[in-house]
Amino acid sequence: MRLKSNIWVSAYLRRCQTEGVFGAVRRRGAEEAGAVFVKVSLLDGNAMLYVPAPQTVYEDGRPVDRFFVPVAQQPLPEHTIEERLTKELRFDPDAWIVETEDRAGRHFLELAKT
Repeated sequence: MRLKSNIWVSAYLRRCQTEGVFGAVRRRGAEEAGAVFVKVSLLDGNAMLYVPAPQTVYEDGRPVDRFFVPVAQQPLPEHTIEERLTKELRFDPDAWIVETEDRAGRHFLELAKT
């Protein structure tokens, strides 16, 4: 069974803090099963955005882990990321937005295998 979104976000932020990376919840979503979007600000006007992986990457119908995929392979201007997040929230008002800041772009997420 997958962790509730609020518990997963808390654990993720604790991991970031342990690694010396600032992170915060920008928008709280549905406590139980809201999708989580992670923005990693590189502190130079650019950022990476990681979105939930499609269900097709999971081996069974009820995944235990959370996998993510980057929206682009290279950092994008922050305003581009913000536009994408705005669209996502219009589509899914139950989504979470977590933002971290790390010049090296460390994200500590499990990425889906492509």
